[in-house]
Amino acid sequence: MKQFINDKETLITQSIDGALRLSGDTLARLDGYPHIKVVVRTDWDRSKVALVSGGGSGHEPSHAGFVGRGMLTAAVCGDVFASPSVDAVLAGILAVTGPAGCLLIVKNYTGDRLNFGLAAERARSFGIKVSMVVVDDDVALPHLPHARGVAGTVFVHKVAGALAQAGADLETITKAALQVIDGVVTIGMSLDTCTVPGSPKEDRIPDGKAELGLGIHGEAGIEQVDFKGAHQALAMMVDRLAPSIGAGPHVALLNNLGSATALEMSLLVDELIGSRLGAQISHLVGPAPLMTSLDMHGFSISLLALDADILSHLEADVAPHAWPGCHKISEIAVLPLPDGLTPIQPLPSKNTKAEKLIRRCCEILIAAEGDLNALDAKSGDGDTGSTLATAARALIKSLDRLPLADWTQLYRAIGLELSQTMGGSSGVLLAIFFTAAGDASASGHDAVTSLKAGLMRIQQVGGASLGDRTMIDALSPALDSLSQGLEPAAAAARKGADTTAKMLRAKAGRASYVSESHLAGHNDPGAEAVARLFEELFQTIAALQS
Repeated sequence: MKQFINDKETLITQSIDGALRLSGDTLARLDGYPHIKVVVRTDWDRSKVALVSGGGSGHEPSHAGFVGRGMLTAAVCGDVFASPSVDAVLAGILAVTGPAGCLLIVKNYTGDRLNFGLAAERARSFGIKVSMVVVDDDVALPHLPHARGVAGTVFVHKVAGALAQAGADLETITKAALQVIDGVVTIGMSLDTCTVPGSPKEDRIPDGKAELGLGIHGEAGIEQVDFKGAHQALAMMVDRLAPSIGAGPHVALLNNLGSATALEMSLLVDELIGSRLGAQISHLVGPAPLMTSLDMHGFSISLLALDADILSHLEADVAPHAWPGCHKISEIAVLPLPDGLTPIQPLPSKNTKAEKLIRRCCEILIAAEGDLNALDAKSGDGDTGSTLATAARALIKSLDRLPLADWTQLYRAIGLELSQTMGGSSGVLLAIFFTAAGDASASGHDAVTSLKAGLMRIQQVGGASLGDRTMIDALSPALDSLSQGLEPAAAAARKGADTTAKMLRAKAGRASYVSESHLAGHNDPGAEAVARLFEELFQTIAALQS
């Protein structure tokens, strides 16, 4: 897999240096590259308790991204998914610890426990006060005697950091950290594995599956489950978390494991608050990448029992930009549309023939969704099929509200429905098409003439003409032939759509930005949709008449 790196040997040191260049001189690194990679605060008051955490790299922004006022004092970075050395940990302790002592925050992995534990012993031999807590928040493998430490570690960083910044002593901070560890649980899910720099990607999770309870180092989860969408996936995770939490309010941490998009993560917030545990979640941290696993396409949910003290620590101001804040869950506010935008709905009426025609047109477009998306991916963003299918599904749902017995009002009502439910420029153009057809019908024109008037209007507004490699290349010849019957119209639409495969330069639409090599041999998806619509309608009517 292609990655923006030079070589894996310098990946971590360059990444750290890049972050330091943006720190405003509040952070520094210890000398000792490449074996000792430690990020420390330069504005640290050694009279306060120092907080040191770390582990393998690849979990960014953890851990170096949380160094700063109100959170960590130092982060000790290992290579990708590899614990830092004892000397590196000890260097971090010695660099930031004063008379008040130091708290080590360690995730429950053997390498981290051993290296941080031995470094703590060596530091104590120098007369330094050191306490160590081990985070074990993963509930994916309840039978294990030592659960893994995952995203819940960030809660420990924040609560302990707030107390240290306020001047609490080592015993108080350690006690609070242990309270967080005792009260937090986490589980993760991913649709794909991560890509370790310099190594081939492991293709472990097949299409249609998700991995539940996987770790943050690319290790396999407890099981692979059927993936049927975000709702089912999140509900499954909530079911695993529920037995481990008590009654009362909780704060959730929604962690992006690496490459889930912002759209996906916001949707997951809505699903989480709507889940059976949603009533217990009063606050949420994220959604954000906090404890990642390189580019893993997944997320994790952490739940922490909440009291007034913990909430105040989570809400305390911090310097690190990687901390996204702790936000109170709000009800969704809905305001009325401004005057003039609330649509005037026509009176519904019945017409069995019109209803069957519209329903069949919609079914044809829904069935073609996958093929049209694949075709659009050759020259656009791969959503033509989904855009048309979404509008078709909405139109089917609105059938009982349409004036089916009045074609003039029906054209206009369809145009209004498409303007509200169909995205992109195609939605606007088709809304104009049907609205203009309704205006022509109101002037006494027949169906074919009305539809041609709609076509003329979208050509005027959209600027496309025959030969520009758009849906017009199929729609225009189809409407020209429609007065002769549906069979000639279908044939003309197919010929027009197929002609677009030979057009090597689109003059309108998103395909106009695409090179000739990507257009050659592929029909324009809009034209193909028109051709399929006419062909399928003709076949349906022919079958009924035979």
